[in-house]
Amino acid sequence: MSGRTTTQVVDLKKDVWAVADTLRGVYARNKAGDIILPMTILRRLECVMAPHRDQVAAIIAREPSEVLRVKAIKSATGGVKFYNTTKHTLASVYDSGDDMADNLLEYVRGFSNDIDVFANFHLPQHIERMRKGGILATIVRQFRDLDLSPEAVPNSKMGELFEHLIFMDFESSNAESGDHYTPRDAINLLVDLLFAEDDNALSGDAIRSIYDPTVGTGGMLSVAEEHLHRMNPDAELLLYGQELRPESYAMCRSDMLAKGQNPQNIALGNTLTKDLFPDDRFNYILSNPPYGVDWKNIAEDVEKEHKRGFTGRFGAGLPPTSDGALLFVQHAIAKMNPADSQDGGARAGIVLNGSPLFSGGAGSGSSNIRGWLLENDLIEAIVALPNDMFYNTGIPTYLWIFDNKKRPERKGKVQLIDATALGAKMPSLGSKRVEIDEAARERVLQQYADMESSDTSKIFDNLDFAFWQITVERPLRRNFETTPERVALVAEHKILGTLDGLIGALKSFNGGQYLNREDFLNDLGKHLGSRGISLTSAQRKALWQTLGERDQNADICRFQSGKNKGEPEPDVPLRDTEIVPFGWDVHPKCHEAKDATIKAYFNAEVKPHFEDAWIDHAKTKVGYEIPFPLHFYKYVPPRSLAEIDADLEESLQEILGLLHKVEESK
Repeated sequence: MSGRTTTQVVDLKKDVWAVADTLRGVYARNKAGDIILPMTILRRLECVMAPHRDQVAAIIAREPSEVLRVKAIKSATGGVKFYNTTKHTLASVYDSGDDMADNLLEYVRGFSNDIDVFANFHLPQHIERMRKGGILATIVRQFRDLDLSPEAVPNSKMGELFEHLIFMDFESSNAESGDHYTPRDAINLLVDLLFAEDDNALSGDAIRSIYDPTVGTGGMLSVAEEHLHRMNPDAELLLYGQELRPESYAMCRSDMLAKGQNPQNIALGNTLTKDLFPDDRFNYILSNPPYGVDWKNIAEDVEKEHKRGFTGRFGAGLPPTSDGALLFVQHAIAKMNPADSQDGGARAGIVLNGSPLFSGGAGSGSSNIRGWLLENDLIEAIVALPNDMFYNTGIPTYLWIFDNKKRPERKGKVQLIDATALGAKMPSLGSKRVEIDEAARERVLQQYADMESSDTSKIFDNLDFAFWQITVERPLRRNFETTPERVALVAEHKILGTLDGLIGALKSFNGGQYLNREDFLNDLGKHLGSRGISLTSAQRKALWQTLGERDQNADICRFQSGKNKGEPEPDVPLRDTEIVPFGWDVHPKCHEAKDATIKAYFNAEVKPHFEDAWIDHAKTKVGYEIPFPLHFYKYVPPRSLAEIDADLEESLQEILGLLHKVEESK
């Protein structure tokens, strides 16, 4: 058979989801996917097995070992790695009358051990519910009549069908569908970029591995496999993935089975708490981790691994618990094939929102992670996608490309590509209103390949995104006096106001205004002492803070004890921070130039404005930030006053015209 046309595939999508009408009365509309998804998988597996049923039955009869059975079946069928020990089909189940529920249950449980799909969909329980609801026969018949054979619906189209069903399911339940799968147009661009630098994948009988730590239903893996086979039909791509949600895991594993991939390569579990492929490294990593995922509930596990340093996955740092995106990035880097391996390193492509670019100040976990990525020359390119590209969000989204063995011309460089204006309008699907079509994808790929600066492509050194955050202090200058207004503030103080005799003593102190704190405290201390009033250090500090006012003509207050004795005391409210970029002015762009660069910046940018300011070098921090939008900002001049006046006049005349019509109608 030649396969279905696009129209036929669209009709198939409608036919499958139309089963939701049969489920009404027994299932709410938002629960239709609980039946449609596993039954679609069941029918697909049945269609894949159909040409080989007799061969498989003979192998099962003579071979009791599960492992040897699968090996023999794979050899005999050309790649099928699963089987069913029963003689049932949906057709025979439908014809079994009163035994239909029992036979369907037996059929579902008769699959080889690798097929744990139906348990994760809770299909056995649903079979009984459909029987009691009187709809089981109709459901079985509807799926029996669907042609989901690989000849009629090849793997790529089956992937589209899965994607459509999942979207319909999560749309009907108001769930975050974007957490479960990624639009094909975004995947296509990501995969194109991922394979762009890999000449080895284009030659001979290449065997490559690809891994998705947030695999969802497997859409990214499917597109990657199709893409590599278009590049090199003789290449083999081994697919691996880990998924948190049982239903998505079930869909992905079924898809892998139908394609002849090893279902054991798809694992169920939380990637951040447990890497289920601890000893494996991969040629490629693809991922669209959930945006802004909160990891408070797993913080103990993550922090424990972080403390192991780089013997674990999170040695570079920990982002805030409100957003785990950079944890997924570190995991992906940890799973990359080493640069010195026989396969020659690895590449990774991750879909992220804007937060990982610039969240967190200098010295924060997020900044430290960016620094680790940049200092180790792992970031190759970042592409800004159009807004409204994804099903569950319209926020800015970026494709990050990582490479641990860059080509010579890319070493030490990061390319930023602005594709925000390349979105083509499309009918809305949830929040998705635009797509990256083939022409736009080719344009991005050409900019990537050219690696030249333009209005939409910029080339930077890694350390262009590094900076020092310095803390600038200014001295504490205060005048002091015991005016009625200031004494009243002391009386209102929750501690000072309760001290016996203090307020009366202050009112009787007539020293006038002091511009030197030590002179004031000495005279005031004598005055209080003569009245038998003794203050602790904390009370003494609270007193002068309450009686003092900022005065730039006053003497500088200095530390009277400790390691900083004699040094100016900083005025904390006047404390400020400055950002000093690596390579500022003509200074070298390196860590070794820190002191000279900061000194030159301070003398040029701070001292002329605040002569008495100084740097607290103990607070200096190195930070890393990738301000993507800033580098592509285009100034749009404001409209002229004449244009604004003309618009206002036009609006005024329109309003007057409407009022005139109202008056005429009275």
